[in-house]
Parts: sequence; C-alpha cells; structure tokens
Amino acid sequence: MVAAERAPVVTIPPLVPNCAVKERLSLRSSLASVQLQDAGRINAKDDQGGGNIDKEQQQTGQDDANSLHITSLFATLPNYGPPTAARKLHYLFLKMTSFVLSLLFLLSIVLASMITSIPSFIHKAFYTCTFRNYDKRRIFYEEEQHRADTRRAKERSWKRRMSCGDGSVDQEDLAQRYQPTEGGRDPIISEVAYYARRVGLDVEKIKVKTEDGFLIDLWHVYDPSEYTRAEEATATDRRRVFQASKMRRKDPNAKCKAPVLLLHGLLQSAGAFCCGDDDSLAFWLCKAGYDVWLGNNRCGLEPRHEVLRPDDPRMWCWNLTQMGVFDLAALVDRVLLDTGFPKLGLVCHSQGTAQTFVALAREQRPELGAKISVFCALAPAAYAGPLIRNAYFRFVRMLPTALFRVVFGVHAFIPLMMRMHGLVPPRLYGRLGYAVFSYLFGWTDGRWDRGLRDRFFQFAPVYVSAETMRWWLGGDGFAKHGCVLATRETVRGEDRVDREDAREAAAGGIVRAKTEEELQLWRRYGRGATAWYDERVPPMALWVCEKDDLVDGKRLLRRFGNGREPQVKLVHSKVISGYEHLDVLWAMDAVDQVFVEVRDVLWKTWPSRDECVVPDGCEGVPAWQPAVPQS
Repeated sequence: MVAAERAPVVTIPPLVPNCAVKERLSLRSSLASVQLQDAGRINAKDDQGGGNIDKEQQQTGQDDANSLHITSLFATLPNYGPPTAARKLHYLFLKMTSFVLSLLFLLSIVLASMITSIPSFIHKAFYTCTFRNYDKRRIFYEEEQHRADTRRAKERSWKRRMSCGDGSVDQEDLAQRYQPTEGGRDPIISEVAYYARRVGLDVEKIKVKTEDGFLIDLWHVYDPSEYTRAEEATATDRRRVFQASKMRRKDPNAKCKAPVLLLHGLLQSAGAFCCGDDDSLAFWLCKAGYDVWLGNNRCGLEPRHEVLRPDDPRMWCWNLTQMGVFDLAALVDRVLLDTGFPKLGLVCHSQGTAQTFVALAREQRPELGAKISVFCALAPAAYAGPLIRNAYFRFVRMLPTALFRVVFGVHAFIPLMMRMHGLVPPRLYGRLGYAVFSYLFGWTDGRWDRGLRDRFFQFAPVYVSAETMRWWLGGDGFAKHGCVLATRETVRGEDRVDREDAREAAAGGIVRAKTEEELQLWRRYGRGATAWYDERVPPMALWVCEKDDLVDGKRLLRRFGNGREPQVKLVHSKVISGYEHLDVLWAMDAVDQVFVEVRDVLWKTWPSRDECVVPDGCEGVPAWQPAVPQS
C-alpha cells in the first residue's frame, strides 16, 4: 500500500491530559491542531514536522508509516493565525461575500425545488378535481390514518386531563408503563426532552469537552421511574473534563442496562433519533431495555468552544476527521465513565458511520475499537452514490478552494439556514426543509408518517463548518475520490483487481500467467493489501438502503465480503428493499425492518450479558461467536 494514498494521521492537541490520549503517537499530520498559549490565546499550527512510529505501531503492519505525509484524500486545513486587524478585515470581507453568494445559492435551490414540484402539484390538483384522494396511493396510507387518529385521541385525552386541574389520568393511561408528562397538540419545537416526555421518558443534557476544546452535547434518554436527580455539581466537578451526571439510579443494586451510543448524520442533530414518538429509534431502544445516549458533533445546534469564539475562523477549521478522532472518542469515553462499563454499543447513521469508519482506521484511533462491542451502521457512508453527480454538487466541486471560501466563507456553512429556524413558523420551516432536502438528495416521504414530517426537520440543518462541506462536496475530498478512506487511484486499482478475479472465477478458477505490471498491481491493490483496519476493529453490522443514491452501501458490503478487510467481523448485514437514505430512521415499518434487528445485534454481541437487564424480546437471542479472521 502507498502512504500517499491513505488518510493522514491526526495529531492530538495537548488540551486535555486524559484517558487513552496520552498513548497516541506523535505522527506527521496534515491537519491543523489547536493549542492554548499565553493567557488563553490560541494559535492553530500546522504540524509539518516528521514523526516517529513506535514499536507497537510497527507491529500493526503499517509498512508505510514512516513515510506518512500530506495526502490528497484529506487536504491540509487552512492555517489561521491569531486575529490581527488585517485578518479581521479579510474575514469580514469573506463574511460579506459568503452571505450574499451563499444566499443566492440557497435561493436557487429553493426556487428549483418549487419549479420541479409543479408537475406533482398539478397531478394532485387533478385528483382533487375528480373527487379522488391522491394520498391513497401512499404505501402506508391506512396506517398513517390510524396513527393520526391515535394522536388526535391522545390530544383529547390530554386536554381532559389538564382541564380537570388535578392531573388525573384515564384508566387506559394508568395501564401504560410509561406515563407521558407532556401532551396536547404538538407545537413542533427542536427540543428532544419535550418529545421524550410525550412518550413517558426524559432526557438529561450533558456538555462534553473534546481534546481540541469543543464543548459538544451528549443527551441521556432515561426512564424517570428509574432515576432521581442528584445534588448540584460542586465547583470541583465543574472543573473536570467530564462533568458528573445530575441523575442517579433509584436502586443502585438493580441490574444495569447495556449502554448504547447513537450518532447522527450530516446536517442533523441527534434529535433525528427522537422525532417519531414511540417509533423513534432512541425511545424504542430505551423502552426495549437499553441505556440510550445520543451524541452530537461539534457546533451542531449551539457552537461552543473552550476558548474560541464563533466569529473566529479557527473555531471552524475542522472536517470529518476531527469529528471522528475527537468528537466520537470524547462521547464514547464520557458514556463509559458514567456507566462504568468497558464497552458500549455504537449505532450510527450516514455521516456518523463515515466518521466512525475514519476513526477506527489503523492510522487514526484504532484503540477506540476496544471500547465498542459492535458498530451498527445505518445507511453506511463509506462510498459515494450516483447522486454526487447532481448539478449543484458538481458546481461546488468545480469551485477552486479560494473561490469556495469566497462563496461559502470560512466559518459555518450557510448559517442563515439555522438563523431562519427561529424566525420562520415551524410548520413552514418543516415544509421548506423537506422541499430543499428532497430536491437536493432525491429523498421522498413515501414511507414516512407525513403527520410527523414537519417535526423531522426541526433538527436539521445544524451548524457545520464550511471546511467539512468542502471535504464532502469540494474538488479534493469525498466528491473527488468517492470514498472516505481511499483515494480515487486506489479505488480504481481495487476495481481492476476485482474485475480480473471475477473473470478468473467465471473461467472456472483457471489462473493465467500474469505480466510484471499485473503482479505489481496485485501486490499494491490485492486482497488485504489496502485494508483500512487491523485486529483492533470492533464487530460490525450494516443496514443498507436499496434505493439510496447518496451513498453506495452495497459496494461496502462487497468490500467486506471479498476479503479486502480480513480483520472485519461482520455480525449482520441487510439490504432493505425499497428503502431510501433516511428510511432507516423514519420509515413507518423501520421498527420491523431495522430496529428489532439492531436490538438483537446489540445484545448478541454484548460481552457482559450476566450483569445487565435482558432487553425485551432478546430472551432467546444467543451470544455471538466470532469466526476466525481470514488469513
């Protein structure tokens, strides 16, 4: 394998002297790291110095580690120095140009989405004029009507309960294990705790500090009948890297629940797991018997850093690699600290899977795999789908780096979208959000409960750095290479080898003599030669959407199935017929198609089964026995 075709190692900045970070190597990095200097001043410096690989790293088989250098896969992040008058003027200029140009870009998308919806509008109008119900064509029409009736009945029940003034509960509600503490007509707000209380649960919000100084949100979904609020944290607690939880279990002697961390996708927050009432993945797993934690990436709904301010471009100098190496690691360590377990189950969607794939790679933080019992990837984003050729994405890919920053700035990516959230009525915001995302990404709501659709888009979009979007869509990142962990040249080389192997298999296994050029190709791109992971990678399970044009999950399945990742142990895989990118979270049949299987996979791979409560429905699920890795 060639060093220049692999992702560069991310240097861990010396902000937080905790956990396993100290054992990380000081490898050559192409990415900016943030360091504290005098009186809280910060300099972002590009680590251009050489690095040394210790003996442990050499034993993992990284023959090319000594020559790691800046790669084309993760281009060097800009090096912003401390603010000076000249720099401030430059940043102000970029803010002004990006406000105007990105607004025009956004308006063009909105306008295009409206124009392309005209045929559908005419079609619906024709059905209405001919006294027919257009919605009857929807896949789950009858179930949608039933759920809408159920929600209206619950609203009436809540009104009666509130009108009594004594908090009395109907006999039907008394029979429920989880008593809602919120109800009535949905105001459609971006507040996960509110929606948790509507289904008889609650959410504790915790701030976690990453190693490069970002304060990110971790949400704990819990059953109020099992927890009580502890005393306020002391001043000593507040100085800790991981602040103590304010919730305590009522019965400390009772069996614990297995912890599960959920991680969201691009331009979303973890609220995406909580907006489907009882059929939300987070609430469903919690009621099934898991200890559910929801991780949010840096900035998200509220950009916060230990020292940097949101108007400082150094606060936005990060991309997918930092989200995996720093954010995921901090979230995992925080959950393990609070639960006391050595491992947790990890469930990710879309970009959450991408940052995990990167973080677990042997050049990044492979030791993180020892803390994960299983990695469940929903709509795994390792390879690009055909949608990357969309006209808008091609336009962004064609922009040179300097022009990209003129159009989209050096701070957050189109922050106007988030600022409009508080100004536009929530139902209108939800409709606009669906129209724009549906147009850009080709999604439909055919399998969703349309009565909840406006709520789904209250947790999207969120703040993300322009550098992250440049990596996803620009001309030197994911859109160019089509993969999160391999360059375009490597992908093409692997394809050539796979095609030749397929020809030999079709010929009955007859192997012809190879030329020297072909032998070099096999040595460079043969099975296992370009493996991303070593023996520390955790078991994986994949749920791939058949009609997902945004990412190519089936290609990833082929990679795992044809021996290119000999160390990856695939516990479960499924290609879900008719599913699109977001259906794994929001489809009305997602419980049967996805959630039940996720529940079972989490339990069958859980190492401490005797110490934990058996999740509902998992009584007969046997423990998973790993197969011997391929040689």
